[in-house]
Amino acid sequence: MDLGLTDTAVLVTGASRGLGAAIALQLAAEGAHVVAAARSRESLEDVAARGGGRISVVEADMRDEAAVAGLADEVVARHGRIDGLINNAGIAPAGKFADQDPAVWKDAMAVNVLAPMLLAQAAGRHMIAQGGGRILNVASTTGVRGKPYLVPYSTSKGAVVRFTEALAAEWAAKNVQVNCLAPGAFRTDAQKAVLESPELLARRIAKIPAGRIADPAELVPLACLLVSPLSSFTTGAVFVVDGGESGKL
Repeated sequence: MDLGLTDTAVLVTGASRGLGAAIALQLAAEGAHVVAAARSRESLEDVAARGGGRISVVEADMRDEAAVAGLADEVVARHGRIDGLINNAGIAPAGKFADQDPAVWKDAMAVNVLAPMLLAQAAGRHMIAQGGGRILNVASTTGVRGKPYLVPYSTSKGAVVRFTEALAAEWAAKNVQVNCLAPGAFRTDAQKAVLESPELLARRIAKIPAGRIADPAELVPLACLLVSPLSSFTTGAVFVVDGGESGKL
């Protein structure tokens, strides 16, 4: 199926590894011009080297508000427009709630909530002016059902879900679609400690009705579809991709 992504311009944050890198590479394979953003230029350059000349990089820390706010303009400067934004960058601080310093919460909110807001605002201005566009926010199953010892992360990702729904309603008439992915457990660096421990892995898999950890390739097609013209009547949706874990009673 042709997704209609040829020569579109898409910004992907957190694109140096994991789900972000996998999405960026598939978008490039679909013919999009991808601007990949993350803190590690070296890792970004490695991703770009596999992108067939369709991935350019920009080093940016999601805590730097000025840098974040300027990313959409950078995409437009390079490609003349911005058709898609994928807010994938995030951090997941873990620990006992009673012992957490407020700085941990401020950091989680800055990266997981404020940065996507600033990016959507800046990209949205261009999208509205050019007649439309698509924004995809990557939340988590913890944003749908909160998890113990991940209270700041769960709270921030829950905010991303509500942000998606509200913004989608506000911008639907402007032909800007806003959707959300809520992934469960995937084989990425974020799950490294679990994947390397047979005991932890067994305990994690026991919670997933599908009986396994997913591969990034199982999320990538949906992400690409949601920033493609084929999703023009899909907005305000939250797609949970977790092998049935969130629906398990």
